[in-house]
Amino acid sequence: MTNAPVQDQTGPTTRGREASGRLPWMLVVPALIGLVFLVLPLAGLLVRAPWTTLPGRLAEPQVLEALRLSLVTATIATAACLLLGVPLAWLLARVDFPGRRVVRALVTVPLVLPPVVGGVALLLVLGRRGIVGQWLEASFGVTLPFTTAGVVIAEAFVAMPFLVISVEGALRGADQRFEEAAATLGASRWTVFRRVTLPMVMPGVVAGAVLCWARALGEFGATITFAGNFPGTTRTMPLAVYLALETEPEAAIVLSLVLLAVSVVILASLRDRWVSAP
Repeated sequence: MTNAPVQDQTGPTTRGREASGRLPWMLVVPALIGLVFLVLPLAGLLVRAPWTTLPGRLAEPQVLEALRLSLVTATIATAACLLLGVPLAWLLARVDFPGRRVVRALVTVPLVLPPVVGGVALLLVLGRRGIVGQWLEASFGVTLPFTTAGVVIAEAFVAMPFLVISVEGALRGADQRFEEAAATLGASRWTVFRRVTLPMVMPGVVAGAVLCWARALGEFGATITFAGNFPGTTRTMPLAVYLALETEPEAAIVLSLVLLAVSVVILASLRDRWVSAP
């Protein structure tokens, strides 16, 4: 009696699991190098931090003043971005008009534009001899450069695209049938937006606002170019870090730790939307 050959009971699913369980070292090695490249500077900041004198340095008047100014200006800039950016995102997502792609590209330009160039552009438009700035000074006596208002404008300029992109993405992903149903029942466009659209996209608005606020808080190039570096008026935390690095490195490390802590809190609050997203 001839024995039949024993067939391999390992199916394609089992072999696939075995293959997927092997680490592709050609990808793992550069991934680990990239991880070290990103984490090592932050670890160095923590290692070199003056932990023993940290509480006293955080209580110094110039640190508290820079922190207060940064928090106030970033919050005002975020409020301005919400007031202007949410309608702009709605326009880009809901209205089909000629040149919409060009407008969207212009809105996102500050994302890739060097912040210093943005500050120069603001000076050319809103400076005392700028296109709009000289009219503001002549008509209303308003001067924006090198003032706290200039800090807010610079921060809003570089941070608004984060809000617009986030809200536009949320609007494009929202189910428009609810809006159409509300309009069918007689609701006005404003009522539909306020009672239906806005609640649907609120997670995107909140995420965009948080990212916008974090970007405004860390703004340096446009701020120092358009608003200057005056204590108590325009010297925000990033500018204080730059100044302290030249004279007192330990103070610069302390200020950097504050900004690092804020960044970590921002990422932790958005991890479900940005980090853990499939």
